[in-house]
Amino acid sequence: MRILFITDPLETFKTYKDSTFAMMTEAAARGHELFFCLQSQLSLSANVVEAMVRPLELTDDAQAWYRLGDAALMPLSAFDAVLMRKDPPFDMEYVTSTWLLELAEAQGARVFNKPRAIRDHSEKLAIGQHPQFITPTLVTRDAGRIREFHAEHKDIIVKPLDGMGGMGVFRVGADAMNLGAIVETLGDNGARTLMVQRYIPAIKDGDKRILLIGGKPVPYSLARIPQGTEIRGNLAAGGVGRAQELSARDREIAETLAPGLWKQGLLLVGLDVIGDYLTEVNVTSPTCFQEIAQQTGFNVAGMFIDALEQAVAADRR
Repeated sequence: MRILFITDPLETFKTYKDSTFAMMTEAAARGHELFFCLQSQLSLSANVVEAMVRPLELTDDAQAWYRLGDAALMPLSAFDAVLMRKDPPFDMEYVTSTWLLELAEAQGARVFNKPRAIRDHSEKLAIGQHPQFITPTLVTRDAGRIREFHAEHKDIIVKPLDGMGGMGVFRVGADAMNLGAIVETLGDNGARTLMVQRYIPAIKDGDKRILLIGGKPVPYSLARIPQGTEIRGNLAAGGVGRAQELSARDREIAETLAPGLWKQGLLLVGLDVIGDYLTEVNVTSPTCFQEIAQQTGFNVAGMFIDALEQAVAADRR
């Protein structure tokens, strides 16, 4: 297969933990041809969605880990698979990319995850489709309602809907210390909608990342455990990852959500689960492949490329 990866700049990759790098390595080992471009290199010209792409070759050098061939303008339909692996923020440029990628699909491109599914899917609000799995939750701009929610639950988490990597996540305890200031700042004095949830004490055991690939759960999660006085388990916020087998509740959540998400065209999904509660459904650029593989020996990237090959083969039929 000829696989185009749309990513952040390659020089920014931390290859020892990057999931996209793991995908590339597995795909190259199977003899697939790799190509690379940036989100900014997508374009529409003469009614054709194209990109300025470069052939990508992996090396055995941990520092200079890639070589790029000459750039060429190519239609996205020329590739067997296009993988959208650009990290958030999910801003208007990202939305514009999903529009272009959706046009490319109409021209024969196979894009994963499906651009419409990415665009229509709020990673935080998606949990509202599965109320049986979530902690008490309020989504609002209304500071008064947030105060009422706090008065009822005493210990809460406040976060923006567009954050990533734990950015902008605050815990407010029973004393309500700084609740007003937090809500005013995060909510831009009522201009931005916030998510408020009852605090889940099980965060001390980790914020579990459960991967769904091709409609099936990876049998291990990565519990991202907060360190010191931190409440956030995100690896980007200093959390430490511990791979572990899925619990019965983890599997119940994963197996309930997986078929519907796969039907929408979401080849790869990252569920976030704290204790027994679903907290996010990540579809833009889910990670944790390498941490799980290194600690358990389970080849997550292999499962992903298997699913990709099967999806492309099914589409060709």
